Amino acid sequence: MPAVSELRDSLAARMLPTGGWGYIDGQAAHPEPTCLALLALAGNPDRFASEIAAGERSLQEHALADGSYRWSRGRQEAAWPTALILFTRVVLGRPDWQATAARLRQMRGQVMQADPEVADMMDIDVRLRGWPWADGNFPWVEPTAWAVLALRRCGSGDCPEVADGLRLLIDRAFDEGGVNYGNRRVLGRLTEPIPSPTALMLLAVQGLTDEPRVASAIRYLRQQAIQTDDLEHLSWAKLALAAWSDHPDARESLAPIERQIIAVIEKSSPPHLVVRHALAVLALNSNSFHPFRLTDRPALQPAAPCPQPRLSENGVTQTQGSILRRVASRVRGLFLNGLSALRPMPSTSAVHIATANSYDEDLLRILRTQFAHFRQHVPMANRRVVLKPNLVEFHRGKIINTDPRVIDAVIRLCREEGASEIIVAEGPGHWRNVSFLVEESGLGEVLRRHGVPFVDLNHDEPEKLLNLGRLTGLDYLYVARTVVQADVLISLPKLKTHHWAGATLSLKNLFGTLPGTCYGWPKNELHWRGIPNSIVDIALTNTPHLAIVDGIVGMEGDGPLNGTPKHLGVLVMGSDLVAVDATCCRLMGLDPQRIPYLLLAHQKQLGRLNENEIIQLGETIAAKASRFELPPKIEKMLA
Repeated sequence: MPAVSELRDSLAARMLPTGGWGYIDGQAAHPEPTCLALLALAGNPDRFASEIAAGERSLQEHALADGSYRWSRGRQEAAWPTALILFTRVVLGRPDWQATAARLRQMRGQVMQADPEVADMMDIDVRLRGWPWADGNFPWVEPTAWAVLALRRCGSGDCPEVADGLRLLIDRAFDEGGVNYGNRRVLGRLTEPIPSPTALMLLAVQGLTDEPRVASAIRYLRQQAIQTDDLEHLSWAKLALAAWSDHPDARESLAPIERQIIAVIEKSSPPHLVVRHALAVLALNSNSFHPFRLTDRPALQPAAPCPQPRLSENGVTQTQGSILRRVASRVRGLFLNGLSALRPMPSTSAVHIATANSYDEDLLRILRTQFAHFRQHVPMANRRVVLKPNLVEFHRGKIINTDPRVIDAVIRLCREEGASEIIVAEGPGHWRNVSFLVEESGLGEVLRRHGVPFVDLNHDEPEKLLNLGRLTGLDYLYVARTVVQADVLISLPKLKTHHWAGATLSLKNLFGTLPGTCYGWPKNELHWRGIPNSIVDIALTNTPHLAIVDGIVGMEGDGPLNGTPKHLGVLVMGSDLVAVDATCCRLMGLDPQRIPYLLLAHQKQLGRLNENEIIQLGETIAAKASRFELPPKIEKMLA
């Protein structure tokens, strides 16, 4: 395998000519991969002086006069890069960071009383502010960990905001070990920890040796690292456990994890993703240079209360708004509401239900038969086709995601139809490490077999689009460029009940088209603005051309993650996504007239809802319907 110096050289060579690094080669510079690359090169600052200087100049393109840093090509409310850039500049020894540190202390999160999650996760202390992904939002683990790291690194570890952040991180951790984005329990069910945020949490809480949840997190991370060959998980684990090397469970795991990192790199050198490349350098070099190691000793002291910023209707704090901007927003809203009333319904609302009793059947043959009815409306010949499956989380033995065998068949259908390019793309709301999900779910093997690329929409370039729905109060939506530029966008959901939306089908699947870099993980802001509102806004702003629903084995009960498998034995296809989702609801025994997002979508002319207006092709609903168990407490969410 290459030595650390060679890996560092190849990382430096990936810098853009203008300075900075994107998440992948060829992408314009982003703050996060640039920060991690600079930290990796900081282990040899003399050799890489010019690259470090160019990278820092790139970061300054995102600087605002108030001291914060916001991605210049992204959503301006998404202020989470501030902490990463502050941390990086302090590590590099730059003296002019005081204004950024002061601003970061002011950028804490708030509790959104309208958030449907809050009432169902009261085993966490919602009074703790921490830091959010975007202005005026609920605080989450990862941005809080970075803010605590940055403030402690610049000598502000004894400030009340850091104490509050430390309390939040410990509060969100599981007694059994680890942490995820920040919810321990939803609707009475425990969620599951995730390795990377656990590592960040452990780095941020260094010195809290008497906290039982810290020891449990160390044991969890050690166990996860031993069981995985994912480079991102391994690298974060090595960095976190090296910072806790005084703990016996951490110390004993360092050498085995390093050997695993080396073995993974030998298979793929250098790593494809810049973040993984930088993390691997940092992890392998952590014995001699560990920028995340902290020396102060924090204490969990009560924090001073943080005044909550008041939000305007656009989600921006009132201090950032202006009367002129609010007036312009109202004018746009009136204009778009008028356009909405004139929006034509889809040219066809036919929906085809096909029997598919098993994933081992000839699914391509079934899809061919279905698509014959929609070819005129959705031609694929010589077009760029983007397939958007439902890839949420991976838990062995759970039926959560669109089955890779369905995606395989759809790829073959697109090839037969003469598509000039096929891309599979997804932006999960929970896991940042989507490469892990692609491999563990079995999708990676399908993509390699067909030579089809995967695009991580969470880190894709965003397109700022006028919000054509206006139900969320947002003037604009930031949608991943890959889906915006698709000639044909196909939604490929798994048929499931959903504990807040009632059902998650082809329209709810579109949450994954909004980049996490703009909305965070999870995309919680879209929830507290109203799940039905967000679904309809996204669909109106960038409407897919076709839906193919994997209903061979669906999920009933506490979906979208914790329900139970339910065999239905169907594939459902249509170009009117409202009609498709309404038909799927009827197949599950749900009244689509009670699903709020479907009612809103129908009112906004997105598609047809009434059964007598939907042409039924293939099997009848009556022949294939099977009543699904509803999620707990769903009645209060239904219309």
